[in-house]
Amino acid sequence: MASSTPKEVFIQGLTSQGRVFRPSDWAERLAGVMSQFRPGGAQPGSHLSYSPWCVPTVIGGITCVVVNSQLRDLEPMAWDFVINFARDNDLQVGEACLIPEDRPAK
Repeated sequence: MASSTPKEVFIQGLTSQGRVFRPSDWAERLAGVMSQFRPGGAQPGSHLSYSPWCVPTVIGGITCVVVNSQLRDLEPMAWDFVINFARDNDLQVGEACLIPEDRPAK
């Protein structure tokens, strides 16, 4: 059964006026800063991969960062950082649940 509680927050690379946010690598930069926040905490070499709680992606041709809602409970200051980044840069934010494209057929 599907949950009605959003699991992720999508920060889109579009301003509230619909302009594309620059620089073009903003999502990778933000996710890179957040790489240390992960299940089990930072480990040696963890800066070399994105945290599963904050992942850059492209959805429908729009650069986005998908932030897992677990970050809010486990690392509140990190959560505030990404949400304030979106707010300070006037980026569009939506709550949803990302459904993987490679789901098994029924």
